[in-house]
Amino acid sequence: MKETIIVKSSLLKELSRYHIRTWADIIYRNALLYPDREAFVFGAKRITFSEFNTRVNKLIHSLQRRECRNNDVIGILSWNCLEFAEVYGAAMKGGFIVSPFNPRLKESELEYIINNSLANTLFVGPELVDTVNSIRPRLPKVKNFISFEGVVPGMTAYEDLLESASGNEPDVFVAEDTPVCIIYTSGTTGVPRGALYTQKRFIEESRTLSLDMRLQSGHRRIQITPLFHIAGNSHFRATLYTGGCNIICKFFDAAETLQLLQKEKATHIDIVPTHLVAMLNLPDLQKYDISSLKMIFYGGSPMPLEIIKKGMQVFGPVFSQGYGQSESGPAICHLTEEDHRELFQTEYGQLRLGSAGKPYIGVQVRIVDEKGEDVPAETVGEIIVRSDHIMQEYFHNPEATSETVIDNWLHTGDLGRYDEGGYIFITDRKKDMIITGGENVYSREVEEILYRHPAILEAAVIGVPDPYWVERVHAVITLKQGQITTVEEIIAFCKKQIAGYKVPKSVEFVEELPKNSSGKMMKRELRDKYQTKHPGTSTNSGS
Repeated sequence: MKETIIVKSSLLKELSRYHIRTWADIIYRNALLYPDREAFVFGAKRITFSEFNTRVNKLIHSLQRRECRNNDVIGILSWNCLEFAEVYGAAMKGGFIVSPFNPRLKESELEYIINNSLANTLFVGPELVDTVNSIRPRLPKVKNFISFEGVVPGMTAYEDLLESASGNEPDVFVAEDTPVCIIYTSGTTGVPRGALYTQKRFIEESRTLSLDMRLQSGHRRIQITPLFHIAGNSHFRATLYTGGCNIICKFFDAAETLQLLQKEKATHIDIVPTHLVAMLNLPDLQKYDISSLKMIFYGGSPMPLEIIKKGMQVFGPVFSQGYGQSESGPAICHLTEEDHRELFQTEYGQLRLGSAGKPYIGVQVRIVDEKGEDVPAETVGEIIVRSDHIMQEYFHNPEATSETVIDNWLHTGDLGRYDEGGYIFITDRKKDMIITGGENVYSREVEEILYRHPAILEAAVIGVPDPYWVERVHAVITLKQGQITTVEEIIAFCKKQIAGYKVPKSVEFVEELPKNSSGKMMKRELRDKYQTKHPGTSTNSGS
């Protein structure tokens, strides 16, 4: 079939082909206005916006031939790669619903969410082929298995799928209320639920984020955060929305990331706190040329105050923070570059560096008590959110939707407070609050103190069963390389800085803290470990 050729005389007409506030419009617009500009880099692979549009079109035509129709779900089980971005593009432009799945989940968990999503097609990364084959007999709804990055027996190779397909613009109808993506929650609080988003909701969130990050066409962003996570999805979209280049990394390595940043002259990078900790602990950090960098955007979990202060000293005033969750789009509130620069100057301001900032434009935030009444400043309550980019619903779960979204307000399950300037402080997840001896202890407050200790690399504080206190404050700690300390020293250090009931009554040293693929601490795994045993105060030191 003859490929479509756009002549200059029809350019403006072609720019009007797709509906505004849809990703079909954005993808085609970039191809027409920036055809030869790099859209994606992945290892040695580089593709322009024109090539991306053509490959997306080929994928749409191929999926249609395999009986994928509008609103059908196509699943992805893979680590970051170029093909991942193209499948996103096919869903965005072709009217499919894409559902990315977390590769770190156990087989039984994957079986559950793949079946729950009703996916009829599954794209599989090379590292996940054995996993998929082991559960394949229990995936009755999946009719098409397609392999990324090579040929796999029993699956259709991705490049073979595209080879015989047309690159012409597809005959599809995509409206702003067309569903486009199901993002499954991380499962930190229980069984994952699928947050369903429409074209418009993702467009609105990308507009908000690109404004905050000051993204422009031609900017180049390092994609470290996983594309199956709402944060990675969000930054991928915002860069695509503005005509920037996504430089995709499959896995994070601190030294390799900085080397890539230097090589590609990247302007933006989004990270989680553990990424910054790893980079700051590189012995040769100063050798990398990062002069092209305009912004380091962080989120995913609270950034310890001591870490961001050190980051500011090393990297300069290039930090910006976002707070959100899988159900919120994710943008809820942000701490801007200006905030970081100004707050860093004074001791009082540095306390606000521990906040999540203020609500984004177009986002309304309230903090309420258990009766749904608004609480005054400096009082802890649940954070609830209203915007045009929160999820539409939990996929096929109206009961959970009605419990979470009440009168258009998303109840986040996060506990927080705000100060007189409107800065919002995240104190804990509801499930992370510890009630010990009748007193409420917010784990993050204790963690902030622990991060001040010079030997501690990372810390997580949880409540564990205790026969006397009901719950005991328990600290799980990893130490910096070459450092040694003792339980007694850690407890004494905390006693000097916080009330006695907040001080950890037990301390445990571990080699590594459990995290999900986005770098978020999995406290549920730590808590589960102690459901059937009551550990006494540890006496071993770490090194």
